[in-house]
Amino acid sequence: MWETLRKEEVIKLLSTDRKRGLTQEEINIRKNKYGKNKLDDKPKETLFKKFIKQFKDFMIAILIIASIISAVISYIQGENDYIDSIIIILIVILNAIMGVIQEAKAEKSIQALKDMTPTKAKVIRENVRIQINADELVPGDIILLESGSYVPADCRLIESYNLKVEESSLTGETEPVLKNADIICKKDIPIGDKLNMAFMASIVVNGHAKAIVTETGMNTKVGKIANMIIQEESPETPIQKKLAQVGKTLGIVCLAICLIVFVIGIIKNIEPMEMFMTSVGLAVAAIPEGLPAIVTIVLSIGVTKMAKNNSIIRKLPAVETLGSSRVICSDKTGTLTQNKMTVVETKSKDPNFTAELSTMCTDCDITYQDGKVKISGDPTEVAIVQNGLNNQKNKIDLYAQMPRINEIPFDSTRKMMTTIHKIENKYRIITKGAPDVLLEKCKISSIEKQNIQRQNLQMAEKALRVIAVAYKDIEKLPTKINTQNIENNLDFVRTNWHDRSTEGRSKGSNKKL
Repeated sequence: MWETLRKEEVIKLLSTDRKRGLTQEEINIRKNKYGKNKLDDKPKETLFKKFIKQFKDFMIAILIIASIISAVISYIQGENDYIDSIIIILIVILNAIMGVIQEAKAEKSIQALKDMTPTKAKVIRENVRIQINADELVPGDIILLESGSYVPADCRLIESYNLKVEESSLTGETEPVLKNADIICKKDIPIGDKLNMAFMASIVVNGHAKAIVTETGMNTKVGKIANMIIQEESPETPIQKKLAQVGKTLGIVCLAICLIVFVIGIIKNIEPMEMFMTSVGLAVAAIPEGLPAIVTIVLSIGVTKMAKNNSIIRKLPAVETLGSSRVICSDKTGTLTQNKMTVVETKSKDPNFTAELSTMCTDCDITYQDGKVKISGDPTEVAIVQNGLNNQKNKIDLYAQMPRINEIPFDSTRKMMTTIHKIENKYRIITKGAPDVLLEKCKISSIEKQNIQRQNLQMAEKALRVIAVAYKDIEKLPTKINTQNIENNLDFVRTNWHDRSTEGRSKGSNKKL
């Protein structure tokens, strides 16, 4: 709904002021009405309840009944031999304990992931810019979005400046979406096409914006997903279905055999109590009390191996489900892996110079937190800047030597981006973009052009995203900075046609040049 309205209409409906924000009185009223801006969790079960749930399995129920009957028979016959019963009960309890421990480990790991989510938001309230806990936001709050920050709630943009938001947590697409506060969207369009909205849990990778909070907590898009997870019960895994089937089959067969043996004994005039004890003894002997323990141990080994590979398994039977999967369908966005781009191949006679030029022609920011490097921005450009660092080309140092004085931003029509840098008494123009487009802007022979196009095709066939870089040095800048005056007569960063020894490689989830 919000995406179909003009900014002024949204502001009026939410009774707020785009410059001053909400008053404290209005904030208190809305807090009582809408509650905290946070996602609900499933109601936590007590340790005792988790323990009891482990006994729901049909096979476990049969084992418990068998152990009780075995103990009763031993007592009636005066043997006082309860070893079998004790062993069965111990196996059942051990199985339950292992299940509870595994769930507890998984829940701790999941909670650790939740704790990584940022909890702060920049907001304008009563004409003052302040930083508050994200869970204190209410509909109508005016928030500020900046590069590198998480979107703290669903919001309608009212001002945007080259804002790009990565929405893979909602859409599965790692490519950032260029947002525009001035667009009016149509009704019933997918989340990824709502270009005037930003959604909770997505990440701002470029630019900045001012927005008005429209939905909070469980009313957000990610909140609705969380609600489905909370309400939806996990289906039985293949091994659970098989064990339940085996348990029922064994139970029915055992009862049928016991009944037949009992009837035959009665026909042959054997004491009814003696035949009853014999039938029960047969039933106890027929039940494989070691099966649950063996299954639990084998699944635990699988969980341990998965944990060593950074895979969190909450319930033991889920390991077998993964083993039963024959086909896993996925796109190549990287959302099932590290969800980041990495430079894996460079074709150039001078990889260091290529890394220098491409690093300078980006909008990424480099910061240092606790001694660690943090690069924020578009995923493609983050990969380029990281590649520069790997080649001892730090963007901060490069900009100190060659300050960036102007730019022509990237747009989807040109498929290129250009930055202009001051180098002593001259200027360096750096352009990066799609190879087929950039080649048309370069001074290059037809033979060399064909070789570059061939290498571009080879890399594209490997599912690599290919980025080309070109530059030129000039003595004086034209009066008007535009694509016609700047992006022409460029020198393509020469490729190495035959010698592959200079190609740089590093591992990553998504590939690009």
